[in-house]
Amino acid sequence: MSFLKLTNISKSFGENMVLQDMNMAIKEGEFVSILGPSGSGKSTLFHLIGGILLPDKGEVYVNKQQITGQKGYISYMPQAPSLFPWRTVIENVILAQELKGQKDKQKGIEMLKKAGLAPFINAFPDELSGGMKQRVSFIRALLSSESLLCLDEPFGALDEFTRLEMQKWLLSIWEEHKRTILFITHNIDEALFLSDRILIFSQRPANIIKEVKVPFSRPRDPELWFHPDFLRLKKEIYYLLQNQEGNL
Repeated sequence: MSFLKLTNISKSFGENMVLQDMNMAIKEGEFVSILGPSGSGKSTLFHLIGGILLPDKGEVYVNKQQITGQKGYISYMPQAPSLFPWRTVIENVILAQELKGQKDKQKGIEMLKKAGLAPFINAFPDELSGGMKQRVSFIRALLSSESLLCLDEPFGALDEFTRLEMQKWLLSIWEEHKRTILFITHNIDEALFLSDRILIFSQRPANIIKEVKVPFSRPRDPELWFHPDFLRLKKEIYYLLQNQEGNL
């Protein structure tokens, strides 16, 4: 049964058609990544799911409820951590709850401790490293009441080793809470390492040209990156994306 469902979604900006007749179905608790050429409408898709933009046609459903153009049904994490510099770490973490008239500071503190951020609970964002800021931003998203998390290249600005640590941390948190995640990335290794399925977008106007079911069992270990089946899938996806980029 689909938790997130998109039916015949199209979106254009003036004469520029970005998404055309897109259909998508995500199961509850599933981790699905999106790969595609730059500018293929991946972030636009998130804005449509989140109600920031209205589609020209088509409908968005979450848990069988039609939410097209409505806000408040997803938790969104952009590439930049987007932390308020004048608020402490714990104050940033509980911000979404405050906006809904709720405040569970203790739960936020417990999650920060699990994330290895106990010494920084009352620190300000400029005292944190890039990886720490991303952990704070993700915990803030996780503490929201929405069951669908849309993560837009959250690790794109991190160095390789910090990125790997964040990927492992994200998987550990996801396996504990099993929230439904839709994850945008340009990194094939990252998509294969994290996901249950990968959806590959075409160039504009974007549509899904291939679905890759990731065959590896969980929990996952970084040694998986050197497995022959991992490398075979990586090569297959690479050439498919290269072909799309070449057609731009």
